Amino acid sequence: MEALLYTPFLLTLSFVSVASFTDSACSLRRRFHLNEMHEPGDVVLGGLFEVHYTSLFPDITYTSEPEQPSCEGFDTLGFRDAMTMVFAIEEINKNPSLLPNLTLGYSLYDNCGALVIGFSGALSLASGQEEGISPQENCSGTPPILAIVGDSYSTFSIAIANVLGLFKIPIVSYFATCSCLSDRQQFPSFFRTIPSDAFQVNAVIQILKHFDWTWVGLLVTDDDYGFYVAQSFQSSLSQQGGACLAYVEVLPWDSKPGELKRIVNLIKTSTARVVIVFAHEIHTFRLIEEVAEQNVTDRQWIASEAWASAAVLQIPRFIPFLGGTLGIAIRRGEIPGLRDFLLQTHPDKNDNYETNLVRQFWEHTFQCKFDPAEGEEDEKDLCTGDEDLEQVETELLDVSNLRPEYNVYKAVYALAHALDEMLRCEPGKGPFVDRTCAALQSLEPWQLLHYLQKVNFTTPFGDQVSFDENGDALPIYDVMNWVWLPEGGTKIQNVGEVKKSAFGREELVLNENLIFWNFESKKPPQSVCSENCPPGTRMARKKGQPVCCFDCIPCSDGKISNGSNARECISCPEDFWSSPQRDHCLPKETEFLSYHEPLGICLTTTSLLGTFICAVVLGIFIYHRSTPIVRANNSELSFLLLVSLKLCFLCSLLFIGRPILWTCQLRHAAFGISFVLCVSCILVKTMVVLAVFKASKPGGGASLKWFGATQQRGTVFALTCIQAAVCTVWIVSASPMPHKNTQYHNDKIVYECEVGSTFGFAVLLSYIGLLAFISLMLAFLARNLPDNFNEAKLITFSMLIFCAVWVAFVPAYINSPGKYADAVEVFAILASSFGLLVALFGPKCYVILLKPERNTKKAIMGR
Repeated sequence: MEALLYTPFLLTLSFVSVASFTDSACSLRRRFHLNEMHEPGDVVLGGLFEVHYTSLFPDITYTSEPEQPSCEGFDTLGFRDAMTMVFAIEEINKNPSLLPNLTLGYSLYDNCGALVIGFSGALSLASGQEEGISPQENCSGTPPILAIVGDSYSTFSIAIANVLGLFKIPIVSYFATCSCLSDRQQFPSFFRTIPSDAFQVNAVIQILKHFDWTWVGLLVTDDDYGFYVAQSFQSSLSQQGGACLAYVEVLPWDSKPGELKRIVNLIKTSTARVVIVFAHEIHTFRLIEEVAEQNVTDRQWIASEAWASAAVLQIPRFIPFLGGTLGIAIRRGEIPGLRDFLLQTHPDKNDNYETNLVRQFWEHTFQCKFDPAEGEEDEKDLCTGDEDLEQVETELLDVSNLRPEYNVYKAVYALAHALDEMLRCEPGKGPFVDRTCAALQSLEPWQLLHYLQKVNFTTPFGDQVSFDENGDALPIYDVMNWVWLPEGGTKIQNVGEVKKSAFGREELVLNENLIFWNFESKKPPQSVCSENCPPGTRMARKKGQPVCCFDCIPCSDGKISNGSNARECISCPEDFWSSPQRDHCLPKETEFLSYHEPLGICLTTTSLLGTFICAVVLGIFIYHRSTPIVRANNSELSFLLLVSLKLCFLCSLLFIGRPILWTCQLRHAAFGISFVLCVSCILVKTMVVLAVFKASKPGGGASLKWFGATQQRGTVFALTCIQAAVCTVWIVSASPMPHKNTQYHNDKIVYECEVGSTFGFAVLLSYIGLLAFISLMLAFLARNLPDNFNEAKLITFSMLIFCAVWVAFVPAYINSPGKYADAVEVFAILASSFGLLVALFGPKCYVILLKPERNTKKAIMGR
């Protein structure tokens, strides 16, 4: 940093003046011979413009006085910029309300597109070009210039502002856009009437987002303007996202055909169809020449403000390639009276020096020479000064698209308003030390800075001009489109604008109906590294490539993405599942043992059939209740047994249908109590059989007193009440509840009843099993008792069926998921119920209906 500060100081010393111990005066070590225009005034404003766009430098030698570089390639538009400053100063001088009683002068230099020449001009403006100064003279009064309008190049502005900023000389650029110039610590006296590249970069990014261009190439110039743009672009893209750079290439400052061929070949082979170019006109011209040479079509160009409206590129040879270009252009303005003023441009016959810019313009426009060198007399006509500008075609008079000129106009008026405000200061109320004001006789550039920072005015075109804390103007850009006209010409039209919104963000407004697209489809092109991932997929970045290059991975089961380019798939809510396309969530299928499915219909039909058969058998028994076979072994227990079997068949219906609270609570309770009632009846009947045969033996009559009708009913009731108590405690303490089970199937909700207490359910089944086992054992003991119709055999067979069914039920129930567990339980209920019904009442019905002759007491007793 010290070296950077020290170098300008040395330059200043070496270029301005030195004192000799022997001489009595200071003299310029060397006078710069620059292209220039001057007009004296009470206060002089300096200007630096690119009136020639290239320079030729002589070979360096250390044996003679260094030669001055020559400027080549007259730039009429650059000259128009300079003349706009002259016009603005003359307009201000004629304005009685702005800077009254003060005449502004100007001193303008041409930078010839070279830093050393532009820097020389800046030093000449700051120090003056007087040939000599006497040390005895009192150095007082205003400096040679009070402020500078320029330079147009960012690199030139950086160098000049670095040096002149040390002396607080205000510099107002009309075209330097490098965002680095917003650094107030490094450039304390720099202002500009053009938005910085930071805003321009964001404006381009807004266009990319608008058209969904995510894969683009970036070309920049080999200078500070290009480097800072590339840095800002990459930084903004990393922060905002939305696009990636397929390549970043630096255009050579000088003509290097080999490098340009390589860059254009990269553009040609890249999959990026959008190319952004931040470059100056001359570099863009060389680039497009190579593009035309290699016939690179089917590309969408985006132009920076440096060439978005450049006439030099609007030639028939380039239009097939540049047609449809979108560009970020400086805000267009209107300057009333400018064309009439430019028509009055005329060389002063008394100004015969060759460096006069007006003379050079005249010679370039009319292809003549005022003072032709030897050998040129025959090549070019002699300029008379009487030529008519209106009779020649020149860009100077085309004021329909004033952009840099409008910025020059605003810069001059900003300085004039600041100076006017400074001179209106009331003594004792000034902003400087001891509340003093600046005096016209001793104005200092640093005093103008204070007022320039606070400038706020509106141009005749209606634009507000002010500067923020970094010296930047209010940002606004026009969006331009290059239209390829049917007759082969070109028209650059305004299709929108980018400006800062009230919230401080870039706001893009486009009229897409006006945009010309240079493609067969006449629509915006696609420029992506990877096609958009459709809904139902997510992006998976390709290894080692930018984030815009990705594969599309289908969402996994249960997850969806309902938009394009989803970074992650989102999980569906608990009761929902992903659609087959994985683009939306669907309510999960519900599963339970339904009355409407085949399995449910079969089980329901079987249950009702069993109930119906029980009812028929009960009717038969009631009808034949007086017959011996019905009356044998307590007909009341037979009726109760049939009723309990009927309840067993009916309780199975509680297991079918969508589980709700009351069905969950009743299904196992009804099942448990019904089966205990049934098995209790069988157990009592078995005990009665044993007691009867025991009583038939001598001394066994006493056993019957314990098995009377009352005792039988009491035993059945007591045994059933135990089960009812178990069920009551179970329901009260840990009631079965309906439950949505999502563990069996990810895409289904299985509605089932949670038993609440596994222990309660186990006690219920164990109690039934205990009674069944006791009944089986007693019936087995009584199977060989002498009786033609020994009911113990039927009970034994029925209990074998019952126990076999329920022993098989336990493992089948545990291993059956969801509705199939309910189906297994219903099947076990129906199978055991049918087993009891058939085994106990089948033979009796057979005798009653088909063998009535055996339905007698004698036949039953076996006599």
